[in-house]
Amino acid sequence: MLKNLKSHYYLLFFILLVAAFFRLYRISDYMEFLGDQGRDVVVISNFLKTGDPFFIGPQTSIGNMYLGPYYYYFMVPALWLAGFDPVGPSILVALVGIATVFLVYHISLNWFSSVRLSLIASFLYAISPVVIKYSNFSWNPNIMPFFSLLFIYFIYQALFKRLYHYLIYATLAFIMVINSHFLGLLLLPIAFIYWLHLIYILYSTKNKHFYVLIRFTLVSIFIFMLSLTPQILFDIKHQGQNFNSIVKFFTERETTVSIKPYKALPLLPQLYDQLITRLVAGKNTLIGPILSILSVLTLLLCFIKSKLKLNFKTPLFLCLLWLFIGLVGLGLYKQHVYDHYFGFIFPVVFIIIAFVFNWLLSQKLILYRVISVLALFTISLFSLLENPFRYSPNKQLSTTKKISQFIVNQSNNKPFNLALLAKQNYDPPYRYLINQNSISLFSLHDKMTEQLFVICEPNKDIDCQPINNPFWDIAAFGWAKIDQQWQIDNIKIFKLVHTRT
Repeated sequence: MLKNLKSHYYLLFFILLVAAFFRLYRISDYMEFLGDQGRDVVVISNFLKTGDPFFIGPQTSIGNMYLGPYYYYFMVPALWLAGFDPVGPSILVALVGIATVFLVYHISLNWFSSVRLSLIASFLYAISPVVIKYSNFSWNPNIMPFFSLLFIYFIYQALFKRLYHYLIYATLAFIMVINSHFLGLLLLPIAFIYWLHLIYILYSTKNKHFYVLIRFTLVSIFIFMLSLTPQILFDIKHQGQNFNSIVKFFTERETTVSIKPYKALPLLPQLYDQLITRLVAGKNTLIGPILSILSVLTLLLCFIKSKLKLNFKTPLFLCLLWLFIGLVGLGLYKQHVYDHYFGFIFPVVFIIIAFVFNWLLSQKLILYRVISVLALFTISLFSLLENPFRYSPNKQLSTTKKISQFIVNQSNNKPFNLALLAKQNYDPPYRYLINQNSISLFSLHDKMTEQLFVICEPNKDIDCQPINNPFWDIAAFGWAKIDQQWQIDNIKIFKLVHTRT
């Protein structure tokens, strides 16, 4: 027995090593460092250097809304410890990703008392190419799987195990979830359903714990409302900008969301197929649909053959409810559902799939076990074949550093302005790195200098002609001519100077 226990921990250690390798190896080369990442390190570094607090976090991609500031505060120690190198926050996100792998293992074991199930879930999570992609660079949605899983686990402890003080831990986790992405709001119905059920039971049976639950609920609500203080202060200063944007987003819904849940039901198979294909099947569009169908059929077979009752209070029901509500919520969204939108249900997908495999492997009929082993081998193979390391690193950070240092050198310590022509990027990464090495960069809003450096990142939709370009950061410089131009790593750099008329 001791030998089996040791081998179990050896396997877990191996899985964590795999997870760490896929998330940390050459992270500075593989990490994304574009506009959002540049924006974030600018905000965080300003806080570290000036001590001025910030009251809002990143802006959402639609709706002109702002998240809370706690993701930024979460990243402060990482940037400081890295000496203001942007790789620091990315390493912290990678460590959170590794911790999520362990949480998937630990919580699966706690819920289902199956070492095999927990090892399968954590292993598939560790090698999933989409999960890896969103675990090796700093971006607010990337911490959502970790805190979403913590939130659901704490809700389970509070409302299933009746450890009511865990509601406070759940609240803290939820604060981080919605500071990561507003889609985390879809976790609330799950908690509310179980809270309402428990409230009814305690009240109807006149259980003295009713008042204990109410007390911890009120404390949790107070903590959550207190966490909104920075955003409230921001709105007071800016005439309710964020609040008005949120109201507009949910009231003017022509192109955003629907409030009729039944409209999402026809989309559930498509969303589930997308989820399984992208996360579990290594993006393989042949294996993914097959796995999604087989997983549903196997669950049904499991309930029929094992006479398994889908009890409201079981962890399996909680997982299925988590997945169902998540997919319904995403089905109400009227625009394209990107991979990172699934972040708040990343962990539960692997737990449910692991439950399916574990059930098949536990059957006496050898056919079930053969199918399970073949399927596990296949999806593991396709996940590894789609691993990011199969592709050349983007080296966005090192390229941005190289170009930024080159511009500083070419400026000859004289004041200069900067503009960026790009399709999928904006200039904060360059401005951040230039400002680390020079005090000569000025925004055209503040000062027009005698030289303007224009960076042009290659794209078929981008015209790398800075002269007479209508882009404001160039046009506002006025009449100009190209004084010099260079090319670094396929990126063009122009130095513009004023023409004298």
